[in-house]
Amino acid sequence: MAKRQTQTPDVVVVGSSNTDLVIQSAKLPEPGMTVLGGSYQVVSGGKGANQAVAAARTGSQVVFVGNIGRDDFGNDALARFEREGIGTRFVVRDRNTPSGVAMIMIGDNGRNLISVAASSNDCLANAHI
Repeated sequence: MAKRQTQTPDVVVVGSSNTDLVIQSAKLPEPGMTVLGGSYQVVSGGKGANQAVAAARTGSQVVFVGNIGRDDFGNDALARFEREGIGTRFVVRDRNTPSGVAMIMIGDNGRNLISVAASSNDCLANAHI
C-alpha cells in the first residue's frame, strides 16, 4: 500500500518519466531494414522516474517533479508513482504534448537500439520547479 506524503520528503527527484516500448529480436535492423521481433513489453521508464521508484523502495519519502502528458501513458505513470508511494503534487499534466516514450530494440547478443521522444519531459519549465 502506498505511503501518504505527510512530511517533508527525504528525496525530491526532478526528471523524466517515459514509457519504454521494448522489442526483443534475434537481429537488430540496419538502416532501411525491417526485422521481425520476438517478445514485446511495455515498461515504465525514464531516468528520473526510475530514481524516484528506487528511492521510494528504500523507505524514503519521495516527491517527483516532472511533466507528463494527459494520455494513457501519463495516466499509467501517475498511477505507478502513487502505487510506489511517491508524492505527485508537483507533477504537471501537459494538455498539449504527449508523454515521453522510448522505443528500445534488444538483440539476442544484448546490444540495443534506443530512440527517445522526450515530448512532455521537454516542457518542464523553471516555473514548475
